[in-house]
Amino acid sequence: MTRINSNVPSQIARSNLSKANSELGVRLQRLSTGLRINRGADDPAGLIISNRIGSEISGLQQAIKNSERASSVISTAESSLNEIAELLNSVRGLMVEAANTGALSDEEREANQLQLDSAIESITRISNSASFGGLKLLNGSLDYVLSGLRNSAISKAQIFSANFGTQSSIQVDVRTVASAQTGKLFMRGDYAGGLGNGVIQSTTTMEIVGPRGVQTITFISGRPLGEVVQGINAFKEATGVSASLINPGDPNSGMIFSSIGFGSRDFVSVTRLGGPTDGGAFRTYKLRDELPFRSGIDIPSLIGNGQMIEATRDTGRDVFAVVNGVLASGDGLKLSLPNSSQLNMDLTLSRDLATRNAATTTFRITGGGALYQLGSEINSSQQVFVSLPSVAASRLGGTLIGDELQFLSSLRSGGTNDLKSRNFRNASAIITTAIDDVSVIRGRLGALERNTLDTNMRSIQTAIENLSASQSIIRDADFATETAALTRAQILANAGQSVLQLANQQAQSVLQLLRV
Repeated sequence: MTRINSNVPSQIARSNLSKANSELGVRLQRLSTGLRINRGADDPAGLIISNRIGSEISGLQQAIKNSERASSVISTAESSLNEIAELLNSVRGLMVEAANTGALSDEEREANQLQLDSAIESITRISNSASFGGLKLLNGSLDYVLSGLRNSAISKAQIFSANFGTQSSIQVDVRTVASAQTGKLFMRGDYAGGLGNGVIQSTTTMEIVGPRGVQTITFISGRPLGEVVQGINAFKEATGVSASLINPGDPNSGMIFSSIGFGSRDFVSVTRLGGPTDGGAFRTYKLRDELPFRSGIDIPSLIGNGQMIEATRDTGRDVFAVVNGVLASGDGLKLSLPNSSQLNMDLTLSRDLATRNAATTTFRITGGGALYQLGSEINSSQQVFVSLPSVAASRLGGTLIGDELQFLSSLRSGGTNDLKSRNFRNASAIITTAIDDVSVIRGRLGALERNTLDTNMRSIQTAIENLSASQSIIRDADFATETAALTRAQILANAGQSVLQLANQQAQSVLQLLRV
């Protein structure tokens, strides 16, 4: 049958030619752009996942830039801290030289004080001037802000990191579970017979040993225990051991030999040299480990009920406390909260709080600190929180001397610990603490840069490489496949044109039927 109103072969040829041309256009577009997915119709699911991967790659690339910038900030701060460390070393040298009073004139000591003043002023100047892109680094603007901190409970608080999360502030609850103690030995003052109570029963040579050194002291028989206390205290700076009567003014109550400092590093040892000639009257005792010291104790009764045992050495005890439900480790009066995702800090407790069991105190961290965004997602798990405290002389080297916290600024002319005061031991302790403070800050910043920032950049770079490879598989064009498909589309397009031409020519054959 031959019809002319509907040229079905032509329609079929035209449809296939259209498909071939469309396929040819797709292949040419992919080869010209290098992408397999150029619009949603190419691969809807692939477009969605590739866009998500691309967004993640963009975030990770910015995270690397953030880490690099944070590393630059830390390097800038660390270089300033290095200069401060050098100045503190020179201050220590000047202080040690000034302590040599027998070989240093007043004029030389005044010259040393001028150098001390200059070095301390330079430390404060560096603290105020260290900056990165207008951001002050060491003047305390990046330190944490505390509220409700009572000096009567906490002498010194150092917050190294605090993760606020969605909170506007963090409450810190401290509760002691084991009180800090000094090393203590006790000696009775009541003896039946002999030379009477409250005196040395025979000439005695004592070896007093403490954390600072050892001294040997001889006391004549019959001397009151009050004089023995004075003799031992005359060397307490050299030994780290002090003495007192159990009941002030009452030598019959006995004596206490005590380490000056608190904690397991401090101890007291009292030994009698030579054999006893007093029937063993010279004996020292200590409380059992689980018993806290209390004033006004009765040695004979405690010995009788086994709460006090004979000993020649006793060691102090560190304070232990629970901070926000976490057990903090102690070192003397100092508490260190383990490094956690939320809070990391050191607290120096006051003597009153640290020496009482179940004592409590509370304060709040209300803001501050430096936050570094190290991941592609903005949440606390991909952020690092760091404190950059002030290293000005008025904030550096805080040392508890007596019950007062004293700083490096007290070494300046007219200060409590300047060279004229000759408080060389106190000044040396402050300088040591200041050096330790700077070293701890540098160490923590160095650990952050090495163990967090550098590893973060390397891990993110690896993640970017893997994600880029995955995105390429999904979205990028495979040129080998596309060129083969292009060749096929070209052949089909050319063949379609030829077939369409033939189909159109076939309809013209009807004219042959009309010829006579």
